[in-house]
Amino acid sequence: MLLDFLNVRDATRVGAALADDFVMQSAGASPDGRHKGRGAPSAQLHTLLQKFLQRVDRETRTLRLNLIKRAKLAHSFKWRLLEKGVERQIVDELTQALVLRLTTARLDQQCRAEPEANPRGRSEPHALLARGDGLLARGGYAEAVDCYQQLLHQDPRNAVACNNLGNALWKMGRFGDAEAQYRRAVSIRGNYAEALCNLGTLLRASGRIIEAEMPLRQALKAKPTHLDSQISLGTTLFVLGRLSEARSILEKSLKLAPRSVDALVALGGVTAREGRFAESETMYRRALEIDPKAAAGWAGLAALRRMTTADADWLRGAQAAISAALEPLAESTLRYAIAKYYDDTGNFGRAFRSYQRGNELDKLRAQPYDRQAHSRFVDDLVRIYTPEALAAAHAGASDSDRPVFVVGMPRSGTSLTEQIIASHPAARGAGELGYWNLAVRKHEAALRQALPAEPLRRKLASGYASVLAQHGTKAWRVVDKATINSDYLGLIHSIFPRARIIYMRRDPIDTCLSCYFQQFSAVTSFTLDLSDLAHYYREHQRLVAHWRNVLPAGSFLEVPYEGLVTDQEKWTRRILEFIGLRWDDHCLNYHLTENTVMTASYWQVRQTLYHSSIGRWRNYQKFIGPLLELKDAGS
Repeated sequence: MLLDFLNVRDATRVGAALADDFVMQSAGASPDGRHKGRGAPSAQLHTLLQKFLQRVDRETRTLRLNLIKRAKLAHSFKWRLLEKGVERQIVDELTQALVLRLTTARLDQQCRAEPEANPRGRSEPHALLARGDGLLARGGYAEAVDCYQQLLHQDPRNAVACNNLGNALWKMGRFGDAEAQYRRAVSIRGNYAEALCNLGTLLRASGRIIEAEMPLRQALKAKPTHLDSQISLGTTLFVLGRLSEARSILEKSLKLAPRSVDALVALGGVTAREGRFAESETMYRRALEIDPKAAAGWAGLAALRRMTTADADWLRGAQAAISAALEPLAESTLRYAIAKYYDDTGNFGRAFRSYQRGNELDKLRAQPYDRQAHSRFVDDLVRIYTPEALAAAHAGASDSDRPVFVVGMPRSGTSLTEQIIASHPAARGAGELGYWNLAVRKHEAALRQALPAEPLRRKLASGYASVLAQHGTKAWRVVDKATINSDYLGLIHSIFPRARIIYMRRDPIDTCLSCYFQQFSAVTSFTLDLSDLAHYYREHQRLVAHWRNVLPAGSFLEVPYEGLVTDQEKWTRRILEFIGLRWDDHCLNYHLTENTVMTASYWQVRQTLYHSSIGRWRNYQKFIGPLLELKDAGS
């Protein structure tokens, strides 16, 4: 037998050993011993597959593999084959066969054990609940799901079983199913604080951050002392950019529970966004002292600076954490962080593989990107927002020139530009405001048919003015850098015709690769696949070309990221002139400006300009085939 399978780490090793054995056998089957699974005749591969599955049966017959161990074994097997150079199609087929074999074997074991464990074929509800909770605590998520489902078949209105079933499904990465169970629990028991807390936390993890706040507040109303709800609400407010509120709640939570890892990690995120990196590092390290497997703690440390080979202890700690039974979201967070380490230290092959694993895991919590739906959306905007329609849209429009919109693809330099402008005494950076995205979602049916009518135009103008007022009334210019506003420039111009729009243009491959290397909210699912990214970028460029043609010349300025980095003063002067501000030397020293930065660039924008991000894609050229076709797409 290969190993004992006493823990998850052993399962990982066995997966690698099975992969090594398959590669060795397949090489032996080739006349020249070099293909490693590539180019073998189908009859040879069929024979190898049968031998491989027989070995799987032999090695796992007497072993008890829970869901996590099966997943870790298959995960290790898959990535070892890829590292050995086996073609991806063959790897996928082998992994699928392995998972099916392991799952079938597990079901056979359960069927054999069930009559003996439960001769009447029915357990009491309290026994099923206790058994399910025990399995959930030990990581037996699939088995726990079975217990809770049996219980709910007998007692469909058992709110506790619904909530705990949601917990098990979440651990398995089945986010949609988990949400349904939490909502079912709340429908049965409206003041169920634990289920409300879980629902809010899941919504945040799924990228529906604004929706997350309400159930968390309902949980605290039902149970004011519920610590998990306090911490989750504080974390949600942090993600929403309401840092003062978040800090207040999280600091109170830490007084009640000084060893709360979640509160420490969230507070570390707050201080990092405020530019207090030393304080942030202290928070993350405290969290890791309490729980060395806290993925968010390791990831937080990696984001605070550029990593070097001197951070080998960090790498060992992160790798030890990832070998534990982490849920998919925690593991993906750590995969991105480990990838950043390898990217910073120049090991680009390992970096890409780790980024790739992180993206694949994140697909579990995201709705697939719908290419046809997005293309239809762009078609509608191009059809509706014609030069004639925009020229005629005046009634109800605002005459304010206060808003400045910095737009572009994610990772195109919008945070840098916002920070430069916000360094001016007469300007203020508001971060990524979600106002226009919410407005379009609320009125989408009407806005995809025609420009807003006068009543709606007045309403949206008034609402946005109120949002800007929350970011100070003394600033002459307020910057909204939500990149999604790139889609809504026609709508925005029809309501604020005197607003200024700055479009950041960066090398298309660098832009898309940087998106792929960043763990975004689950709603940006187009970033999880290179082919989807290429499609989204082309549609983005199609729409931006339309805005460039239909918006008045004085309202739209295009800034090349590479030009801003290589000739900062030239482009800073052009930006300030465009938005009507006098020159101020503070804008050249933007990295010294004390300003909250909520995006992934919160560390970079507090550094002096560096050129290493230009042409970065060449380090990954052999891995990014779908993006290479974009080489001339941004020109």
